[in-house]
Amino acid sequence: MVIKDNPAKAALTAATIFADTCRESISKRGRFAVVLSGGSTPRLFHRILAEEPFLSEVEWAGAHIFWVDERCVPEDNPGSNYGTAKRDFLDRLPLLPGQIHPMPGRLPPETGVSRYQTELMDFFCLKRGEVPIFDLISLGVGKDGHIASLFPGNTSSDGEDKLLETVTGGDPYLARLTMSYSVLNQARRIVFLATGVGKARILKAIFEDSEALLPAQKIFSSEGNLTWILDRDAASLLPAKIAPQ
Repeated sequence: MVIKDNPAKAALTAATIFADTCRESISKRGRFAVVLSGGSTPRLFHRILAEEPFLSEVEWAGAHIFWVDERCVPEDNPGSNYGTAKRDFLDRLPLLPGQIHPMPGRLPPETGVSRYQTELMDFFCLKRGEVPIFDLISLGVGKDGHIASLFPGNTSSDGEDKLLETVTGGDPYLARLTMSYSVLNQARRIVFLATGVGKARILKAIFEDSEALLPAQKIFSSEGNLTWILDRDAASLLPAKIAPQ
């Protein structure tokens, strides 16, 4: 766990991990496959990536960007995770169109899931039943403990090997596409970013209440490399043994 004084410093830490993981992944495997989250919390982190020194120092030519979930809305809808990321930072990065892999939120949900699953299988050269292994997955956590578009009480993907699923829920209450637990937990590295006092109560439940059965509690990295990045406000209700001051 990493605790920073404010959201800006937490976002800078996330950007540094992004850059370091990109460099390491390209050195080892020739490319960097990363999954981003939507929502308000990661927007500062995303914007920092389009600024110096990250704009020049990240090896963008080897990066491939995917999304953990998407609302079933057009790209120009304010609720589109891809559309928001495009406006926030993607348009300022030296990326070719083939390096950006948005979920097809404009399509009917089942069609979108099928289309994105095919894209994942082609990109990772997967056979049926195999699961992609991403170099880095960046996650946030909702005030109800949801991650991606996997909400409390949604058990449809528990214990299953499917890569993606459709969900209807959240705020706004919409049809959504989301990666499954089986994909998220295969990542080589997972980073959670949570800031603000509004996240303090759910973080306390995640770390202290093992019976809460929250989606965020079901996430682990297959290689044991999971990092929580919090600011002081988000960590304010955690005991010192979990969040040393």
